[in-house]
Amino acid sequence: MNIVLFYLLIKPLSYVPLPVMHRFSDALSWLLFRVFGFRKKVILGNLERSFPEKPAKEIDRIAREYYRHLCDLVVEAVRSFSIPEEEIKRRGKMVNPEILEPFYERQQPVILCAGHYNNWEMTATAMPMYIKHRVVGLYKPLKDQFFNQKITVSRSRFGMDMVSIRKTREFFEADHGVSIILFATDQAPSNPNRAYWTEFLNQDTAVLFGTEAYARKYNYPVVFGYIDKVKRGYYEIRFKVISEDPASLPAGAISEAHTRLLEEEIRQKPEYWLWSHRRWKHTRPEGWKLETKSATN
Repeated sequence: MNIVLFYLLIKPLSYVPLPVMHRFSDALSWLLFRVFGFRKKVILGNLERSFPEKPAKEIDRIAREYYRHLCDLVVEAVRSFSIPEEEIKRRGKMVNPEILEPFYERQQPVILCAGHYNNWEMTATAMPMYIKHRVVGLYKPLKDQFFNQKITVSRSRFGMDMVSIRKTREFFEADHGVSIILFATDQAPSNPNRAYWTEFLNQDTAVLFGTEAYARKYNYPVVFGYIDKVKRGYYEIRFKVISEDPASLPAGAISEAHTRLLEEEIRQKPEYWLWSHRRWKHTRPEGWKLETKSATN
């Protein structure tokens, strides 16, 4: 069934120009919001708890804009199966790739952390066209083997190497050259007892500790990626160095820093984050310390 769906629907649609696909996105977002109410309770609940100061009318506006953005991500993901190299390079630009040059000259691998904000997939896929580092994306494999293979190949089309999160430790222990390793930092940890707990968007939040753990163990510089939507279908990523020497920082400093930077990004334009994700499904364990540090400069 999945093979039929891919070759009879998804693959043919991937050749349709994005301006046309965005018209379909408009109709789909209206259906999801007004007719089906796709995860509406989750989305509105997340927004209300994150922005208790905002009136109901503003929460509703952000939700409507989020549905439009979510549907844009869907059609842009479909387009990615056939998008030409020159087009994705225009649509996923690096603003300041020179930030990474000193690390490459010193033959230093780098950890790049970012959230699921704007079109992180498009900017990551285009990244090998702009920087000298080998680009490595860590990903969680899908249960469906067919779609997992198709999506992995699509993400790798322009030079990015994909590594399953199940093999993260093996990857770091092996010779991976001068790589920039991409970490998504805003997923809910599977085990709240092995997380970094802090306040994020007005809520107690468990933060994945992997970014900091690997950064400190190998002392790889840590860089944050701000992803901005320039206009519909066009994105830019801007780099900010969090630390060039993470091993010298106290425990929790890296986790706190990238969490604060992501929060700052979301507060500027909240409609571009994944509000339909059940981010706050864990409760802070009793007696667990809640950190409230400032971001590392």
